[in-house]
Amino acid sequence: MLIREAAAEDWPRIWPFWHRVVAAAETYAWDPDTSEEAARALWMAPAKRVYVAEDGAGTIVGSAFLTPNYGGPAARIANAGFMVDPDRAGRGIGRALAEHVLAEAKAHGYLGMVFNAVVETNPAVGLWTSLGFSILGTVPDAYEHPRHGRVGLHIMYRAL
Repeated sequence: MLIREAAAEDWPRIWPFWHRVVAAAETYAWDPDTSEEAARALWMAPAKRVYVAEDGAGTIVGSAFLTPNYGGPAARIANAGFMVDPDRAGRGIGRALAEHVLAEAKAHGYLGMVFNAVVETNPAVGLWTSLGFSILGTVPDAYEHPRHGRVGLHIMYRAL
């Protein structure tokens, strides 16, 4: 698997799985009806470093972004987002992207990384804790999950 910085022309290959993940409304606190134009603006914003994971055939199977979570004097705390094609889940793509982005964050001078809204039923919570993230707190009943009803949103953090 190759992980590289994304180019603008990668978006049409990211959008199909981005849309599936967000439309499922199980892991991201973004509107499931987000248009492609709005999705591109969210994911590919100029202030973000965006990465893609390609399999051996050159198919984009996942993507991630890295950005400051705060501004000004707190700009050395990062935020990131990760998406893996649901058809490729469970193959280590998310872990590889996470390890890459954590290394990139440290190389770019970030001191820590925070996730602001991790749906508590998201299987990735196990990945994040295995990579050293801790749950700082949980906002109870903050997310309307399509299968589980109201669930909490974790705030997670890891020093770099």
